[in-house]
Amino acid sequence: MIRVMLADDQSLVRAGFRALLDAQPDIEVAGEAADGEEALRRVRQLRPDVVLMDIRMPLLDGLAATRRITGDAGLQDVKVVMLTTFELDEYVFEAIRSGASGFLVKDTEPEELLRAVRAVVQGDALLSPGVTRRLIAEFAARSKEPAAADALARLTEREREVMALVGIGLTNEEIARRLVVSPLTAKTHVSRTMVKLGARDRAQLVVLAYESGLVRPGWLG
Repeated sequence: MIRVMLADDQSLVRAGFRALLDAQPDIEVAGEAADGEEALRRVRQLRPDVVLMDIRMPLLDGLAATRRITGDAGLQDVKVVMLTTFELDEYVFEAIRSGASGFLVKDTEPEELLRAVRAVVQGDALLSPGVTRRLIAEFAARSKEPAAADALARLTEREREVMALVGIGLTNEEIARRLVVSPLTAKTHVSRTMVKLGARDRAQLVVLAYESGLVRPGWLG
């Protein structure tokens, strides 16, 4: 059973998500929060698998709450998916860099929300369908974090190649076809790369690919 926590200051939004999620045989809503401070307390108490976190909330915004969650070693298994009203939210890239596993717009289709919850539990990065790789590249280009050149030195040539393909948004299956290897081999390379770089999930691997210069903004492969 996948346990989800809802963090949004709009009760109607939480009610809608709860009704959808609780109707699934493999998902349950473990709790709710109406602001960032409450979200942080509830996450520490409930240890959910996934938090659907609104970016803009009172007392403590979703970005700050996410940084505290992902920075807590005791909560390393908790995945955060940011919720935003607009696809071009200026905080999207910052949210992913802060440790969020991805984001969704609030008016996303129900099937996409369900797919998202299940995907992040499996360690996949998540982007709303309306947000393109080119947009992520644009946010990455604005990043002021130093290049992670030293970190890349730990990778083999094949792992760098795989990381670059992850960076342009390819799935394990697509990477396997590109490199003419099995999907399991591609998955193994991705997993080893994440471990070596200390990436929580695929989303952070994408960020590192851009920040290190391994993938250039605007390059779609």
